[in-house]
Amino acid sequence: MTCRLTSIAAFARLPFHLVGVLPFALGTAIAWRETGVFRGDIFGLAIIAVMLIMLATYAAGERWDVEEDARSQTRAVRSRFAGGSGTVVRGEISRDAALATSVVSLALAAGIGAVLQIVYETGPWTIPLGALGILGGFFYSTPPIRWVSRGIGELWIVVCYGWLPIAAAAYVQTGAFLSWTHIAAVPVGLSIFNVILLNEFPDFDADRASGKRNLLVRAGPRIAVGIYVGVCVASIASATALLILRWPPLALLLYAPILVVAGVVVGGVCRGGWRDPHRLERLCAGNLIVNLATTAAFLVLFLVGSP
Repeated sequence: MTCRLTSIAAFARLPFHLVGVLPFALGTAIAWRETGVFRGDIFGLAIIAVMLIMLATYAAGERWDVEEDARSQTRAVRSRFAGGSGTVVRGEISRDAALATSVVSLALAAGIGAVLQIVYETGPWTIPLGALGILGGFFYSTPPIRWVSRGIGELWIVVCYGWLPIAAAAYVQTGAFLSWTHIAAVPVGLSIFNVILLNEFPDFDADRASGKRNLLVRAGPRIAVGIYVGVCVASIASATALLILRWPPLALLLYAPILVVAGVVVGGVCRGGWRDPHRLERLCAGNLIVNLATTAAFLVLFLVGSP
């Protein structure tokens, strides 16, 4: 029984839900700071819908990425940041169960979206915003669309884990698109782009062998490293500009540790750390910390910082 629950927990990939939950909380904080509006009931329902869409996304990936995930399982060093949970590959969760989990989660999320728009009257864009998340998430790995193999999957990540949760969170609270949600989404979106890009490195050989044409496979590791560094610089520059614009100098002090971690990760990547599985694992962890900490820093500042 314990083993079964462990498999289900691994399959759900709950820790990775933070990359969607934190931006949604940030959007809610922006709405409260800018308009003074906060509806706990709307927030609760909407955050459940967000988590259901993420669960559907991860479950669909487990179902449709079996070939490359199986190849990843044969690596001498397994990465916690690539290759899925491995539960389907190991036979702990069936492919049919993974797909059913994804479809049911989407149906529940769609139901919540309908309740928010019709019952709570959160605005006519509520359902379309949810549909955009479903389009980018469920079809990230699901054929025949399969964004991850079309070279634009990483851009969908920017939308679905950057701009969309921040803007949608503020929208369901206020019924409007607030300018600060678009501004805050820039560094968050760029940093999550780098999370997915660096997380592709451990699976480069497996993805290439199985025909998974993501950005890393298309560009190759050396060009991808250049893209990674450029995006990191853009993320840091946009975050710093936002902080200077709104909360100097306290915010820069809060952001300083994040800059240090980002610098260490970029330095490690530039020095070829992506070639060493053990170093790459640490770099992926640091990269994820940069994304989560960036979002969390803005969340704190919108909650407690002076306008």
